[in-house]
Amino acid sequence: MKRLYISMIVAVLGAFFVINWGLDKLVAQQGNEHENTELVIYQKLIDGFEQQLSNVTSEELSEKVVLLAQDFQVRVSLENSKNIALPQSLLAQLSQKGGLLLASDEDAYLLRKVTLHPEVLVHLQLPLMPIENAQENLFLTLLLYLGICGILLLWLLPLTRRLYLLTYSAAKIGAGDLSIRVPHNRWSYINTLESSFNHMATRIEKLVEDNKILARSISHDIRTPMSCLRFGVEAALDCDDLTKKNSYLSRMESELTRMEEMTTAFLEYAGMERQGFHLKTELINVNHLIELVANDCQSLAEQYNIKLSCQLSTEKSHYTLDFHWCYRATLNLVSNAIQHAETQVTLSVRKINQALSIEVEDDGKGIPQDKRDVIFSPFIKLDSTRSREQGHFGLGLAISAKVMAWHQGSIKADASNDLSGARFSLLFPAQSHSDNSNT
Repeated sequence: MKRLYISMIVAVLGAFFVINWGLDKLVAQQGNEHENTELVIYQKLIDGFEQQLSNVTSEELSEKVVLLAQDFQVRVSLENSKNIALPQSLLAQLSQKGGLLLASDEDAYLLRKVTLHPEVLVHLQLPLMPIENAQENLFLTLLLYLGICGILLLWLLPLTRRLYLLTYSAAKIGAGDLSIRVPHNRWSYINTLESSFNHMATRIEKLVEDNKILARSISHDIRTPMSCLRFGVEAALDCDDLTKKNSYLSRMESELTRMEEMTTAFLEYAGMERQGFHLKTELINVNHLIELVANDCQSLAEQYNIKLSCQLSTEKSHYTLDFHWCYRATLNLVSNAIQHAETQVTLSVRKINQALSIEVEDDGKGIPQDKRDVIFSPFIKLDSTRSREQGHFGLGLAISAKVMAWHQGSIKADASNDLSGARFSLLFPAQSHSDNSNT
């Protein structure tokens, strides 16, 4: 944070110094031009005085000088040339136009020799610019820079506080506290960065939690087939009957097949997080999508003696999404509903404004209200009759929920109003027409 403060202050003050230096140069140049203009005026004035004094006699010089001083409101007087000690190079300038300029820190004047009275010099006093108070200027300059620093510090204080919270949260996540988040502040300068950080932290927490669940599930479920395999190997080795040995080997092959299916399903779910970064979104016809799902599930519905019906949207149902994964999410819901229904399953699509809802309803027993959230976690099965030996691993709804999260949507389970069983809804967020046209 110190480096941020120092770099910001140095940058602003450095820029201010450069601008101030440039302005000083500009003002100084304009001041010199103004001073040169004033000097030319006084030089012409002393030339005029010289001409006026050349037209009078020596006795009238003093009286004429007084009149000129009164008329032009200047300080003009006469000097004897013998009282002025000047180098020979400057003496020649006394007779030139404009006269000779002599100046010091406290005084400035012009001298001009009167042509018809060579022993007389016209002395024209020049006004001096008022000397500014150097100490006061220094104090005001320091006050200006201190004020700029104070304003910068006030501006940087909330920014550095938010950056500190961001750094602190990152350190806590690195230490294993995945629940930490940066609190929202509407006045923060880095709201977008904080939102991205919180979104990243949420995904990391979900990924780690899924991996923990996956590890626990594999470690628990792999023990049974491993025990069966060990028993089968020992029995086959001790058995002399070829028929029994083949039976043992057949059972071992079945266990290996189940282990392979279980491992494939678990690894597929574990690798899904990478798939979320490579979605192929395109504008598709949602009616066509659910028709395809219904046709693919028709054979399963016939196997369970279930009537599967499809209700299409009457509106123009084009939406931007990933066809493969949305098909997979819908297929999981339909196949799950068929296996839990009594006689009927309905698949429908609705559009509310620009939002999209795909709904799957059945006339089964439904889902208890206290279980409607937990069923979307991986490896959760409410029906104890659906064992993993039959290929049911509790990943279908979890995959659907993950697909909806990729599309910034949601999945919801509640009671069906029409069929009295369960209803699952895939809720996609609203999309503008410009989004659809750009896809």
